[in-house]
Amino acid sequence: MKAHALKPEEYFITEEPYYEPQGNEIAVFEAAFRNGLPCLLKGPTGCGKTRFMEHMAWRLGRPLITVSCHDDLTASDLVGRFLVTGGETRWVDGPLARAVRSGAICYLDEIVEARKDTTVVIHPLADDRRVLPMEKLGEILQAPPEFCLAISYNPGYQSVLKDLKQSTRQRFVALAFDYPAPELEARIVATESGVDADTAAQLVRFAQMTRNLKGSGLDEGASTRLLVHAAKLMVSGVEPVIACRNAIAQALTDDPEMLVAVNELSASLF
Repeated sequence: MKAHALKPEEYFITEEPYYEPQGNEIAVFEAAFRNGLPCLLKGPTGCGKTRFMEHMAWRLGRPLITVSCHDDLTASDLVGRFLVTGGETRWVDGPLARAVRSGAICYLDEIVEARKDTTVVIHPLADDRRVLPMEKLGEILQAPPEFCLAISYNPGYQSVLKDLKQSTRQRFVALAFDYPAPELEARIVATESGVDADTAAQLVRFAQMTRNLKGSGLDEGASTRLLVHAAKLMVSGVEPVIACRNAIAQALTDDPEMLVAVNELSASLF
């Protein structure tokens, strides 16, 4: 079968994505890439995992295929399927098969959200075999050296039903992510949004207050992503309290009492 060629304009990142390292995650990922080792990114929502992958794809000069996993994602969605087009039946590669054929980086975001048969498919790619069985074609794809598999998940949401099995996670080099230190997070917010440094610092203080409420009414505190959203609204002329209410509080919860509490926190700062 003819390999599916990736179009550079579709999957190559031509401009450097802004990313501030928190530790040695760049060096570790580069070493894993050189040794053909898959990587597991774990950390809370909106802390920079996806931006990190974009940065590494740019840094390594490899195309990046990202799959946002969900409850209905099946192994066939990843590997491929036969489709009838124009009265003819033809095989169409899924994103994982395209990545393997083309030596791309395949990033499966929030892998635990996918159906269980999905994780079984990636096992042969995530060990020494580095192969993708294409059962419907009777074909086995051998991953080239430049292919890289990366997955992510949020341990804060793990449960008995949504957690990575040891048989899966022990195939990966794990990189732990968290929200940046306050000074670094404020710099990220200011750089991403254009807001002034003092306002960025106030937003980070607000975020820390909401993060202290995790488990006491909130499933998650305000992420760095939400802070950037609020800051962009402020730069566009939206009042800080209103920006925090719409970009942060309403995104965190629908509970009326928690909304009042979170809005009071922002009002105390802005």
